[in-house]
Amino acid sequence: MANAPVTQDVLTIPRKQVDGPVNLIGLTRPALREALIAAGAPEKQAKMRAGQIWQWLYQWGVRDFDAMTNLSKAYRAELAENFIIEIPEVVSKQVSSDGTRKWLVRIAGGHEVEVVYIPETDRGTLCISSQVGCTLTCSFCHTGTQKLVRNLTAGEIIGQVMMARDDLEEWPTPGEKHVEGRLLSNIVLMGMGEPLYNFENVRDAMKIAMDPEGIQLSRRRITLSTSGVVPEIARTAQEIGCQLAVSFHATTDPIRDTLVPINKRWNIEALLDALRAYPKASNSERITFEYVMLKGVNDSDEDAHRLVKLIGGIPAKINLIPFNEWPGAPYERSSNNRIRAFADIVYNAGYSSPVRKPRGEDIMAACGQLKSATERERKSRKQIEAEAGMAAQD
Repeated sequence: MANAPVTQDVLTIPRKQVDGPVNLIGLTRPALREALIAAGAPEKQAKMRAGQIWQWLYQWGVRDFDAMTNLSKAYRAELAENFIIEIPEVVSKQVSSDGTRKWLVRIAGGHEVEVVYIPETDRGTLCISSQVGCTLTCSFCHTGTQKLVRNLTAGEIIGQVMMARDDLEEWPTPGEKHVEGRLLSNIVLMGMGEPLYNFENVRDAMKIAMDPEGIQLSRRRITLSTSGVVPEIARTAQEIGCQLAVSFHATTDPIRDTLVPINKRWNIEALLDALRAYPKASNSERITFEYVMLKGVNDSDEDAHRLVKLIGGIPAKINLIPFNEWPGAPYERSSNNRIRAFADIVYNAGYSSPVRKPRGEDIMAACGQLKSATERERKSRKQIEAEAGMAAQD
């Protein structure tokens, strides 16, 4: 069973509730065809009907069966009886002083996740979530302090993309193929959760995003970030083929064991062995190594020299991330001078070493800061109650 998928014992809400209609969002093309047949569509017509509906959903963002005008009125009514078209519900929206947008969205069961859009001069990147909470407990990450609740379905993952396109008003007019100068041009799976612990749903959602008759994003415009679920890295290359980023953050196993505890299961050597095969297997240009800069922990010249030695032979870019502080964080951000010195060593070794500019810090939307507002509020209430109890004892 060495090749068995790596999974977690977490719940993924099914697309169909008991005695309820099927949500079409998140169904793959084959699954959509099968769903139409199950609802009474003749097999000979099902592929064509699935293609028509697919374009309405993912090319033009239509959510009303009555608006699908190349289908007969009778068939539209039949669809409405058997299916629904639902994406995550926007609970709140914040806009940073730098233009970053953060949405809190509600999914089935009343759970909430955060989604972030980062506008830049040459692209617009959407950071999406794959789980409610996270199980990895990376010690520098605010998201990791929220316990894992469940996996998101494929519909809830691609639904984040559709929600953002709604807010950006970026759906083409029905009949048109695309909008010029796309605002949402890139997707990064760097929000809440570990994508490779929810592999099938992430894969299906990204296949929808890449479909040429839908949202039409190139696989090179999609980056999946993992903390190092080694057995699923090769599978990502074969079944998704997107760009890969790895939350690396340390150059020795003892330090990485603390910062990224999954390292205790798959250490640096095992992770690097898997990464060396990835660019060739997926036809990717290079791996992005994410490295958060923590004062006095992983930011020395010695760390920089070890880093470039470790990744030797891997086509790579090193993304240096100034630590985004959050209330109660156990670390401090490295100084600008220390970050520059680290970056110079990496650059002089032949690797691109951009320093990521923190975005959306004023709305807690920066890397490692995401945590659903209800969970943050719940913790705040507990802290207030605890403090009140301590005051009463005094």
